[in-house]
Amino acid sequence: MYFCLQATRRAAPAFGANIFSRWTQRCQQIRRFSAETSTAQAIDSDHEIYVSTSINPYFNLSLEDWLFRHSPETKPLLLIYRDAPCVVIGRNQNPWTELNFPALRAANTPFLRRRSGGGAVYHDLGNTNFSIHLPRMSFDRHATGRLVLRAVQSLGIDAHLNDRNDICVGLEKVSGSAYKIVNKRAYHHGTMLLTTQLSALGDFLRPQAKNIITKGVASVRSPVCNLQKYAASAMHETFTSAVVAEFRKEYGITSELCTATESQGTAVDYIQRGMDELNTWEWAYGQTPSFTHTMAHAFPWGDVVAQINSKHGLILDVSLTAKNTRMGATFIKDLNRQCQALYTGQRYGHLRQNEAHPAATPLTRNLGNEWTEALRDVDEWLLRTTSAG
Repeated sequence: MYFCLQATRRAAPAFGANIFSRWTQRCQQIRRFSAETSTAQAIDSDHEIYVSTSINPYFNLSLEDWLFRHSPETKPLLLIYRDAPCVVIGRNQNPWTELNFPALRAANTPFLRRRSGGGAVYHDLGNTNFSIHLPRMSFDRHATGRLVLRAVQSLGIDAHLNDRNDICVGLEKVSGSAYKIVNKRAYHHGTMLLTTQLSALGDFLRPQAKNIITKGVASVRSPVCNLQKYAASAMHETFTSAVVAEFRKEYGITSELCTATESQGTAVDYIQRGMDELNTWEWAYGQTPSFTHTMAHAFPWGDVVAQINSKHGLILDVSLTAKNTRMGATFIKDLNRQCQALYTGQRYGHLRQNEAHPAATPLTRNLGNEWTEALRDVDEWLLRTTSAG
């Protein structure tokens, strides 16, 4: 079976108010802790090697971004971290074409949109993430790829780089990468599958939405495996040590590594604000590139095709066509006009969450009015079909 690990190059929790609420509460707890603990010392950006002790993906992605933008421009930097189960999509991806929202909801697993490009990936404690930052002028993604490759080979594993700069063992991918370049800095970050739950990876990255044409970057599906399939020594600690050793050797680093804790990191306002931003609808969904979703349904009163155009997660317009309908010649025109009024400006996938919008309240059913019943049918269909879970 083929799954996506990570391909090429901003998230309310992506599919449920309960998960959103838990992560928001967690961020608020962290903020209060940081404010109340006067002895807490903020982390600094002067080290070359960082290993995060946090498994909070919102923190780790924000720490990475802060290090990228605040560390000395001329120094190489390495960050290694692990996350609690979550799915991370690329900066320019469409979540509806990448994710299986019902499966994510059933497992109470959140998704985040990262700040770099690339494809969708699954994170858990069996997956270790690395991030190598360099001056832009000396950045070479093939060189950093070979650095991580040497670390894997030092564990006794016959791995290689493919033409996409992914690390593979045989025909199976164990690591995918993404890249970011801003001003004078660049980074190469990626995943390393050690003992991850590959069944969860496959379930979560099997999108359910059909007939969506998007301008977003699509993930490249590849067969994947864990490094432990080839070496029992492939654990988080041994892989971390191997990457640190190769990084020191490559760049002549002799300083001690910095253990980055969440309490230290969230004492930095930029990191806390980054965590808050990742938790917003505007970042998770509002960054989605333009797309068109076409869907069809047979109702007792006629067959309907709907085309929804969306940009930045908002519905721009809804166009309906119908055939075999008994409702009369003017019915489809009236239905189109009403749907445009109800859905234009609504958040795609969250048609009931914008309380200021007239469509936030479900249409009342009037059994004596066949037209109203038909509109209610269409309303319930669009809500169900576009739901984010």
